[in-house]
Amino acid sequence: MTMKNYSAVSEFILLGLSTDPYIQPLLFVFFLLIYLLTLMGNFLMLLVITADSYLHTPMYFFLRQLSFLDLCHSSVTTPKMLENLLSERKTIFVESCLAQAFFVFATGGTEACLLAAMAYDRYVAISSPLLYSQVMSNQLCVGLVWVSWVLAFVDALINILLAINLDFCEDHIIPHFSCELSSLFLLSCSDTSINFTLLLCSSVLHFFGTLVMIVSSYARIVSTILRVSSVTGRSKAFSTCSSHLSTVILFYGSGFISYLLPSSGSALEMFFSLQYSVIIPMLNPLIYSLKNKEVKVAVGRRVRKYFHLLL
Repeated sequence: MTMKNYSAVSEFILLGLSTDPYIQPLLFVFFLLIYLLTLMGNFLMLLVITADSYLHTPMYFFLRQLSFLDLCHSSVTTPKMLENLLSERKTIFVESCLAQAFFVFATGGTEACLLAAMAYDRYVAISSPLLYSQVMSNQLCVGLVWVSWVLAFVDALINILLAINLDFCEDHIIPHFSCELSSLFLLSCSDTSINFTLLLCSSVLHFFGTLVMIVSSYARIVSTILRVSSVTGRSKAFSTCSSHLSTVILFYGSGFISYLLPSSGSALEMFFSLQYSVIIPMLNPLIYSLKNKEVKVAVGRRVRKYFHLLL
């Protein structure tokens, strides 16, 4: 058996969304606008929920955490993507790439756990409205958020610590706009079978586990709503879940498809990855503000107060 000599690489090349020099500036402007809207929308949600005492409830406590997470998740990948769209050398250090992969995995995992906690919150609000404030206590809400962060970061840390020991050599081109673990494993000249197995187990336990909890909560929600005799009551109960359900469908739909597709850099894979990491963080504030009367009223109060101070 002959041994092959490898020359280790210190940088990867992120091919990005396009190699066409005429299209890249247009993509830069487009995604810069999306990123600015993401920052503005989520910062506005944080400001309104924090400043308005009417929104100091468990539902909006979780929504504030979701807005913060969307800021983090988008900021992990978008700035580097924007930089590469204007740069001739689309390189990223191996260490930086691993760090980006870690935070993509950690923030995405935290959001999955948080969405499961929000589904449970909606179940309690609909099934036990009189006991809602007692069941969803401040201590429980804070505990659920902490558990979400800790589980996701520990999961990501285990995967990254194992990936640090990999040797990356020869092929150093990533056909993507960001670093993800599945893409990095394909570039390694080490045995990555353990890494792939661990990543698969993490994805199944973390993402499918939270999805099972969400589906379970909504099954109970539907069962409770169907027992409501009033059509108005049913409509009102469904409306309280519509924003969260829209977010869940977008997050899990695009997330699962982007991870199930092979890391080939195809247009379809790129589309779902963009939707998962760039588009959804921008849409979430719109979904929760446009479909939620309380948020719209709170924004109106903030705007009127601001203009009153100016006058």
